Amino acid sequence: MPNRLLWILLLGAGLAGCGDNQTIVPERDPYQSPGQEPLACLPDLDGRLDADELQTAFAVPVRYLVSPAGETRAVDVVGEVDPAGRRVWDWGADYASDQLAVVEVRELQGQWYAASFPGGQFVLPFDAGGRIESVHSRDEQGVYLHGLASAEQHPPEGQTLLPYQTPIQVNRFPLAPGDAWLSVGVVQNGVFRDLPFSSRDTYEFEVDGAGELALPDVTFTQALRVRTRTTIEPLVGQSTSQRQVSFFFECFGEVARATSQTDEPEEDFQTALEVRRLGLLP
Repeated sequence: MPNRLLWILLLGAGLAGCGDNQTIVPERDPYQSPGQEPLACLPDLDGRLDADELQTAFAVPVRYLVSPAGETRAVDVVGEVDPAGRRVWDWGADYASDQLAVVEVRELQGQWYAASFPGGQFVLPFDAGGRIESVHSRDEQGVYLHGLASAEQHPPEGQTLLPYQTPIQVNRFPLAPGDAWLSVGVVQNGVFRDLPFSSRDTYEFEVDGAGELALPDVTFTQALRVRTRTTIEPLVGQSTSQRQVSFFFECFGEVARATSQTDEPEEDFQTALEVRRLGLLP
């Protein structure tokens, strides 16, 4: 009897639970996806590079695959025309000997040579090894080179300090096919590896093509080809020249370059002293 009574009481309690649910369930807001920050720069693929598509970003590492010092490399700066009539450069080959260079833009302030470059704003490695640095500034009309200096004040090979009397324009905005200009920089009372040095440096620039550039890790659909020929006329000694073919893309800046051997006569040189490509080593 007691067990039967207990069963009836439990059954009654269970049946009571089958009535109206008196539990209050709170309303919940639907999940909100976190907001996406807009990109600082978005390519519009209009065939030119505007000032706002080449911003100066400090302390942002950019990685390049670079051919080793002393190793020349075959290079195709001409490219081919595909069936659609578009010029294509295939620079996507994998080279086991490639090395990684990490480039960062840094403030000029605080560098040992800062006082020698009034008007300079930022610093970039001039060579892949970062032993020589180039000093730059920029405005809405372009990017300017103020000169070169050794990264260390007293490196083993000797100090280099080569400020131009007047900064030279090395990039202009907007940058588009058909652009061409010449800049001349004069170094007086400079120092090259602890030796007195003066020179007249002539830079010839030409934007003469656009098309698709294939690199090992990324393909740029509308890259600009920029040719540069630099002639150095020192106060003492013979003048020398060197050619460079660079590729620029909106928001990325320079994504690849090939530098010729000294005194290269051919505009479309086929052997490069250095090849540099945006990419990552495996």
